Amino acid sequence: MNYFDFQPQNNKKLPLYEQLYRFLISSIQNGSLKEGEKLPSKRQMADLLKISINTIENAYGMLVAEGYIKARPKSGYFVCAITEPVATKKTSKRKEWSPPPNLPVSFLYDFHTGAVDTTFFPYATWAKITKEIMADNRQLLNHGHPQGDSCLREALCQQVAEMRGIFCQPEQIIVGAGSEYLLSLMIQILPTQSVFAMENPGYGKNYHIIRNHGRKICPIPLDSEGMQVEQLAQTNANIAYITPSHQFPMGMVMPINRRMQLLHWACEQKNRYLIEDDYDGEFRFHGRPIPALKGLESNDKVIYCSTFSKSFAPSIRIAYMILPETLLAIYKKNFSSYACSVSRFEQHVLYRFLKEGHYNRHLNRMRTIYRGRKEKLTEELRSLPQSNKIMIIGENAGLHLLLQIGNGMNEAQLVKSAAQVGVRVYGLSQYCPVATPIPSNWVVLGYAALEQGEIEAAVRLLAKAWFE
Repeated sequence: MNYFDFQPQNNKKLPLYEQLYRFLISSIQNGSLKEGEKLPSKRQMADLLKISINTIENAYGMLVAEGYIKARPKSGYFVCAITEPVATKKTSKRKEWSPPPNLPVSFLYDFHTGAVDTTFFPYATWAKITKEIMADNRQLLNHGHPQGDSCLREALCQQVAEMRGIFCQPEQIIVGAGSEYLLSLMIQILPTQSVFAMENPGYGKNYHIIRNHGRKICPIPLDSEGMQVEQLAQTNANIAYITPSHQFPMGMVMPINRRMQLLHWACEQKNRYLIEDDYDGEFRFHGRPIPALKGLESNDKVIYCSTFSKSFAPSIRIAYMILPETLLAIYKKNFSSYACSVSRFEQHVLYRFLKEGHYNRHLNRMRTIYRGRKEKLTEELRSLPQSNKIMIIGENAGLHLLLQIGNGMNEAQLVKSAAQVGVRVYGLSQYCPVATPIPSNWVVLGYAALEQGEIEAAVRLLAKAWFE
């Protein structure tokens, strides 16, 4: 081994000891330094390379720590045996990571169903309360209640009683970081052999979460009132996942008779439950929001879940579910050792927001803004010369609507032609995780993130793409 091959570089980012360390590793890997070979002592190496003993000590210390060399008392340093990596059939050089290129924005307007307008988020109030909570609440650095701090759960009880007609106890509420987390927890609480009935079309992410837990799914078709109970009764499902306040993506509001039919179905067997996903139940533009299905029941068969993503901001990962007493007992037995997945500081900021009325004021403001955007979108569509070829569905609630376009184009053509003029719309088929016969000329438009001027411009472009 020729140690004079080591050529130190004047590199501020790579200290001299690390340069020597890398040189010796390379020599071991390429066979220049062989197993069992003795290295020069620290003093000898320092004399050979004309560098300090401290530099040698640091380099040797790193090699010993990583197992490349071994120090034997009164004998010196020796090269360790290094097992060769397992060879693969096809080898390639390791690729260094490089940041992705900045891709150009290809859409002028995007009718995404998951977006909301964060322009009106009450930043000043949120920041003020956050500062106050952080200033003198050192106890919040410790663990809180696994279901969420009691003050927040009490405020949520009051909120759902006033807004959704649900009367529950704080101990029934579990707070979690997003609806996906709570659904995963819910699946584990429910009987292991549960079979889930899912709306089809429906929210595809929930399909994936349930399947990832190894549970079976029965897709149930919809009619004008929501999930078809007759079809549900013909399956072996014991859990029905529904969005009764505003079905996603079809947009219908489930009438009282269909709700009662589902409750009767759930009550027929012991292990049957309904999961009510009230993802945007706060946004009803004519009259008060319809009471939640959970508020209609008396047999404790409904698991209610909701989130602040639509009404507040998607990045505030606070969601909650209300468990029936029977499932609450299972949760306490098997999962009460789990820590709450939401920061206690954020919990207390949200508690103050609810308790002091800031949330309801923000919600009322956003209802007005979103109502104006919904009305602008429907007015622009109905004012088109070709409006007789457009059917609008689901405009009375929620933050998206459905269009059926009678211009001879199929879904793929509608989406592609809209993209060619810079507008992104979404085909209904992408919300059908299971193939189902649906009209081929329907698209879904979420309008919450677009201002009225943008909506007007986007509709003009859509008219050009679809009718010229």
